[in-house]
Order: sequence, then C-alpha cells, then structure tokens
Amino acid sequence: MIYKRLIAADARCDMAYFAGVRREAHIMVHCTHPGENFDSQLESVRKLADEVAGLTGMQAVFCRWFLSDATNQASQLPDMKCATTVVQQSPLDGTKVALWMILEEEAGFEEVAAGVFANDRGRIWMGDIPAQGHDSYALTESYLMRLNELLIARGGTMLDHCVRTWFFVRDVDVNYKGVVDGRNAVFSRTGLTRDTHFISSTGIEGRHPDPGVCVSFNAIADTSLRCGQMRHLHAATHLNPTIEYGVAFERGTTVDYADRREIYISGTASIDNRGEIVHPGDIRRQAARMLENIEVLLEEAEATFADVAHFIIYLRDAADYSVVDEIFSSRFPDTPRVIVLAPVCRPGWLIETECMAVKAISTSYGEY
Repeated sequence: MIYKRLIAADARCDMAYFAGVRREAHIMVHCTHPGENFDSQLESVRKLADEVAGLTGMQAVFCRWFLSDATNQASQLPDMKCATTVVQQSPLDGTKVALWMILEEEAGFEEVAAGVFANDRGRIWMGDIPAQGHDSYALTESYLMRLNELLIARGGTMLDHCVRTWFFVRDVDVNYKGVVDGRNAVFSRTGLTRDTHFISSTGIEGRHPDPGVCVSFNAIADTSLRCGQMRHLHAATHLNPTIEYGVAFERGTTVDYADRREIYISGTASIDNRGEIVHPGDIRRQAARMLENIEVLLEEAEATFADVAHFIIYLRDAADYSVVDEIFSSRFPDTPRVIVLAPVCRPGWLIETECMAVKAISTSYGEY
C-alpha cells in the first residue's frame, strides 16, 4: 500500500493507494479549521475530495459522511454520484464533518435502485436506502430482506455473495438487541448458520438524519464470486465465534481476485477467545489488545498493517480521544483514519476499530 497526504489551506486528505490491474484508493478527508461553521467545513472537505478524485482519475464508488449533527446537516451534503451513507458519529478532532471515500479506476458503477450502485462485473455497494419499519428488529429485517431480494434478482444469494455489512444503531445500548434478533431471523431463513458461515459486520452507535429511524444499513456484495473465492477469518487463538454469545457475524472476510486480496475486518474490540472483555476500564490496554486482535486477523489473511487501506475507530467516551489519537499517530502515522464518537454494542468496550486492507496476489480468479 502506498500512502500519501494532500494538504489544502483548510483541509487534509490521507490516501492509501493500490496500483493493481484496476487502481484503487481509500481516502479520509478532514477539515483542519474546527472553529469554522458547518458550511465552511463542508466546502473545504468537498473541494479537496473532488480535487483528489480528479488527480487520481478514478471514480468514487462509496462514501460515508461522518457528521456532528446529522439531522440539521445532512440536507446540505452534495450528491456524490455513488453509494453514499450519512451517519451522526461526531469526528473527535473537534470538527463537524469528515469524509471516507473509496475510489476505483474504470469502476463502471451505476445506480440500480435507490441508494444501491452496481457494475457489470457483479460488484454491489449499498449505501443508505429507504427505511421500512419502526423498531430495530423490523428495520434490520427489512434491510436484509431487501438486500437478499436484490441479490436474487441479480443471480446471487446472501450466503454466497454478501461480503460485508454495517448497522448503525441509535441508542445502541437499548436497540442493539433488536438488530441481533432481526439479523439472526433473516440469516436463518437465507441459509447463514453456524454450520455455513455468517457475514463480516460492524454494529455500532450511529444516528440516521431522520430522528424516527433507529437503524441504518450498508453492505458490499459481489454476485460474480465463485466457490473458494471468499473465505472467513477467525483468529481462534484470540477471539471466539460470535455465535457463542448470541450474535451472528464473522470476524473478518477475504475475497481474492486476479491481482489482489480484499480484506474486510469487522468491528473489533478488546476481547479474548472466551468472549470476555479484556482490561475493563483501561483505554490504553484495551486499544493495545484490540490492535493485537486485528493484527492476528490480518496475519490469518497473510497480510500486515502495511496493507491496511483505512481505519475507522469508534470511542464510547470523547475524553479518550487524545490517548487513542496518540496511539494511532505513533503506530500508523500514514494510514488514513477517522476517530469518531460511537459507543460500542457492549458497554464495557471503550473502543472498537474496523479496517479494510488490500494485498497484492496473483490468482486464477476473475478480474477485479
């Protein structure tokens, strides 16, 4: 992975660049003047993101806006012409907005349904889609069944072709159980069990711009995948199967293409292989164990932190920001990242991190 930093007068872009058959870049764009109003910060971030996309000559395929007040700010966001998600997870550097974007060369994505973009090679990105339901169970069930229907219509299945999901949950300490139960119900219907596999995922605090929507959802899928092309990561020395504590997701997933291995690490916290919280109440030691867990998952994928394209770091307590920022700045000074306020689904976890990585390989599988 090649890392670059681009600096404008009032914004900064950190980029991870992969030069494969089709080039790929992950960028995190931050405003560097937190005292400005939202309009000014948004314009700074948007302008630099557009400049970076233009310089790379690549197409945006997915983006996520991290906002401090989504209900009041979301209506001012630009149309990004790609799968887009908006979530209230305040950037903890004191700004009101940050942007994560994935760019690809000759991506060929077009909108095939509201919030859903796909290309003719089978790749699908699901951004924010219309909500159906009033509680976390009903919304989760609705989102997953819509994804299932979309995959079936395009010749795929949830079991064989869904790669990764995200659930953003308002009041996660209250509403997460509905997400778990709704997901378990749909998985049971669609053949995802402890005897087959689940899907890599993050379930975390995050507010939809509409205060009446308590869960929002995103996903990645690829209907071109063949048997053996996707596999799942377990890191059994450090982590237990999530089903042991009633939750259904995989710790990580890899997808091999002709020139690269895409690695999707689920939201990972300070946990051991018995499902117990490690180092309760200690943010430094929880961060260390969390990174150790991620490192073991990457090793199982035959990758390292040098292959990571970006980190998203979730904190329960904003007061822990300076400690965590110091840790990541020291260990990963060049890797794109954002640290946001987002309580984890188990109160004792002070921090959780997800990441994606891209590793160069050569296989007989089809073109990316």
